[in-house]
Amino acid sequence: MPRVSSPTLLLAAVLLAACCSTDAQTTTARTGTQDRMHAANAAFRNGYAAYSRNDLHAAQQYFAQAVRLAPQMALAHSALGTVLLAQGDSSGAVQQLETAHQLAPADLSTSLSLGLAYTRTRRFAEAVRIFQQYAASADATAHPLTADSAIAFATALVGTGDPAAAQRQLEQAIVTTPGSAQLHDALGTVLAQQQQFADASSHYQQAIALDSSLPEPHFHLGELYLVQHNVTAAIPELSLADTLSHHAPVLAVQLAQAQMTAGQDDDAIATLRQALAQTPGSPQLQYQLAFALQGANHTRESIPLFQQVIAQQPDNVDALTNLGLALTVTGDTKSAIPHFLHAAQLRPNDPTLLEDLGVAYLQQSDLTNAIAQFSAGIQLRPEDPQLHYDLGLAYKLKDQLDLAAEQFLQAERLAPNLPDPPYTLGILYTQTGNFSAAIEQLKLAVGLTPQNGPAWEALGNAYKQTEQPELALPALRRAAELTPDQPSPHITIAAILAQQGKTAEATAERKIAAQLSRVALSRQRANFALDSGLALLKRNQVPEAIVQLQNAVAADPGYAEPHRALAEALERQGHAADAALERQKAAHLTDATH
Repeated sequence: MPRVSSPTLLLAAVLLAACCSTDAQTTTARTGTQDRMHAANAAFRNGYAAYSRNDLHAAQQYFAQAVRLAPQMALAHSALGTVLLAQGDSSGAVQQLETAHQLAPADLSTSLSLGLAYTRTRRFAEAVRIFQQYAASADATAHPLTADSAIAFATALVGTGDPAAAQRQLEQAIVTTPGSAQLHDALGTVLAQQQQFADASSHYQQAIALDSSLPEPHFHLGELYLVQHNVTAAIPELSLADTLSHHAPVLAVQLAQAQMTAGQDDDAIATLRQALAQTPGSPQLQYQLAFALQGANHTRESIPLFQQVIAQQPDNVDALTNLGLALTVTGDTKSAIPHFLHAAQLRPNDPTLLEDLGVAYLQQSDLTNAIAQFSAGIQLRPEDPQLHYDLGLAYKLKDQLDLAAEQFLQAERLAPNLPDPPYTLGILYTQTGNFSAAIEQLKLAVGLTPQNGPAWEALGNAYKQTEQPELALPALRRAAELTPDQPSPHITIAAILAQQGKTAEATAERKIAAQLSRVALSRQRANFALDSGLALLKRNQVPEAIVQLQNAVAADPGYAEPHRALAEALERQGHAADAALERQKAAHLTDATH
């Protein structure tokens, strides 16, 4: 249901009645002195004046003073409760309004405010009772429920599981209060909950026609489009709602989620950044922005945002899990594992979480714990092919090849279109000398992923081992096409050609392999120096890092990543111009490879 607006009209009615009846209240007071009642009366009038100029804080202070001076003054409790309700303190409002209702059960204005407060605190059955009592009163015909009260009544009816009654209530309210955009919006929502989508859309459109500045009808219409899988129509409505609400967190998150569904990751990130600028420190926005950045492969940037969420919400399982994933992806599994363990304590029967924890252990080469997590996940979700594959991988790394093969075959049975199990199984069979079985699995793998160069190479090698050179050569040549920087396919091709007496062709293949080996060795040296430089940079040993990164650049000048890392190091040392030059080189090399 839509959010209920502050009941200003109800408060005005309460206070005007109070101004006319305070003396009567005073003369009938059973406790306190005449002076205390005069003081309470003055505080009450000051509260009304403060409320009239929209100074809710001052109004609250004055009404609280009136309550202290005259605890039996029902209208003082009612006024204080209504101001608390307007300020969003629904629990505090309930306490004051219940007291007022006990002191003056016939005061219908207090009853309506109490009904609103009960609805906001999700005490729906009590709210329904209050509103039904009002509907049965003599005043109900002359003074129908306001739009806010009618919406609160309908919300409470939905909360007690009676949406049909809520629909009737809102339809009646629209008749007695025509032209209310809020009522049409609320009725649209009740209809949408009952999957009456066409009627719901019609009421949302009527609400927008009556007042296009309200964010809620646009938001609800956008949500309706999402339910109908029409994300293209949803985004403009959600965007309008976001703008009209000045980027309220709930609306911004929904818009960003729709944008991500539509593949508009950059737009989603921009939406969330804008909303977070309006509401700094919102864990909801921080989490969603981190999630969007993670999904757009800006993983490192997501990590501090997840950490900020966890600092505010230490037991947020989703934030803990996604932080663990982000740390795992960036290679910091040592930091990831405690977050996964905390999440697993909070949600012990989540197989996906157990799988994530198992993968982190796998990266740490802690195979025993990895196997334990994957096995526990399979107990919870035995038909999950990925869990069986992961368990097989852990067994393979532990050299328990029979157990590994069993798990890979299980994964293959559960998901015949998954390419990893047949490829890894083919490699395993090759390692154990079962080349016929390897060929069958590798044929499946290249059929599922024809661009998998290593699979073609493994298949070619298996054909060679079974003395089928006529099948090995085409597979190896295909591998060489798909992995042009790898020397190994050319080495095997040369060996087969030499066996066939094709000496010149074999020599040409060996030359290609030798040149590629030199290049590969240069890349290997560059990566070693790059890793060393990055580690030094992480420890803020900038001069030492620059030496290593310069070594990486010298080892393989055509490799973009060392230039990029060197730019960061130079910038930290204050050499902005040199850093810009290195970034330019990195960008040029990156463009050249795409």
